[in-house]
Amino acid sequence: MSHGTADPARPALPPLTDGPHKRRLGIVAVIATFGGLLFGYDTGVANGAERPMQAELGLSDPQLGFVISSLVFAAAFGALGGGWLADRIGRRPTIILLSVMFFAGTMLVIFSPGSGVHGEFSAAGYAVLIAGRIMLGLAVGGASSVVPVYLAEMAPFEIRGSLAGRNELMIVVGQLAAFIVNAVIAAMFGHHDGVWRYMFAICALPAIVLFIGMLRMPESPRWLLERGREDDARAVLLTIRSRDRAEAELADIERVAEEERRLDARAVGLKAVLTNRNLFVILLVACGLGVAQQFTGINAIMYYGQRMLAEAGFSEEMLGWVNIAPGVIAVIGGVVAVYLMDRINRRTNFLLGYGLVSISHILIAIGMLWVFPEGTAARPWAFLVLVVIMVGSMQTFLNICTWVYLSEIFPLRMRGIGTGVSIFVLWIANGTLAFFVPVIVGTVGMGLFVLFAAVNIVSFLFVWKFVPETRGRSLEDLDEAVTTGAIYLPEK
Repeated sequence: MSHGTADPARPALPPLTDGPHKRRLGIVAVIATFGGLLFGYDTGVANGAERPMQAELGLSDPQLGFVISSLVFAAAFGALGGGWLADRIGRRPTIILLSVMFFAGTMLVIFSPGSGVHGEFSAAGYAVLIAGRIMLGLAVGGASSVVPVYLAEMAPFEIRGSLAGRNELMIVVGQLAAFIVNAVIAAMFGHHDGVWRYMFAICALPAIVLFIGMLRMPESPRWLLERGREDDARAVLLTIRSRDRAEAELADIERVAEEERRLDARAVGLKAVLTNRNLFVILLVACGLGVAQQFTGINAIMYYGQRMLAEAGFSEEMLGWVNIAPGVIAVIGGVVAVYLMDRINRRTNFLLGYGLVSISHILIAIGMLWVFPEGTAARPWAFLVLVVIMVGSMQTFLNICTWVYLSEIFPLRMRGIGTGVSIFVLWIANGTLAFFVPVIVGTVGMGLFVLFAAVNIVSFLFVWKFVPETRGRSLEDLDEAVTTGAIYLPEK
């Protein structure tokens, strides 16, 4: 596969410069990534809330698994619908709609009625709880597909990786915030019925910030130009680029659009994929990356970390606090990843990540199944250290890189639907794990990590064989290379 280089025949864009436009771009990124913060908090909060929720509402293990996984499966359809909607009404209005859904879903969850008796199941309350989780899932999925695309389209190609990668960093910040909030609330109010509702309620605050903030943010200039709104696109670019850079980028986007028309590549959305073999192949590659990312096992830790730590041997009193450690290393890894994103190739990130994660899973399996048997004093701490290494490897080399890659690899006319489909597949894999992890842990215990190790070795080989490079190329250059198939050609 070609690692990809910029077209030497294309005129170079003017260099990036400092000024008010750079500060404006930074503000756009901060506001939009509140979608990532909500994504992270809503997926991470279940880690601490699921056990008190199960006890208060009288849920069986399968019912609890459905509460957790309902958000994740809904997120799959949210990603698909969000991508479709963003292509039709725009990136900005879609994100505003998602902020409303985050708030509404939170209200349904925290006000879902119980039976009035601790530990007694209420069918009506369970239905409202599931409805709230589904609403949150649709919002999480939509944010996961639309926000990275919005950031990638707003960013100059030189810093596209680090700017779009901030959304994934905010996801892990949101997850860490959920772990800390869970631990603090459990320590202060753990003796109260409904403590899990307090944990979920915090989600309403960033939803309000996202709604108000996005009302003042611009639409993606690339989406505007695709809709023939050249003057609006120019006006937006002039607020986030220097004048000469804005005009040059506008001309480059228009030139690619004209070349596509000349090549009779005017189909958009799903039709574009089905009428171009190269686009179909890159969609399969993107879907493969989405599945591979989920089968690193990261969300088995993020959703059921306390359950696994208890399985390893930690006491009930320590679970909430030691569970913060994976969240801390996830944020540290995310910061490092944002720094590396525009400095090393995407393929290098993927290969390092899947290699290190595979090794981590092998070490966890060996340590938990043979070296540190149950009852050994060092067993829980060895598990925590190895999990931290695994999470650190994942967050440093894979998480941010995967989301950035999915936001940049698709041509403009299929970017929304292409990103939506690939993230739909990602969330289906995520939901499958979310549903079955409690059952698998209950059946084979730490043998779960043997399965993860095998899958991650396959993922390493998949990247080595099929995933092309994208770093250092403008979205317009990638648009042409993917559409014509040049991105798949061997290096010369």
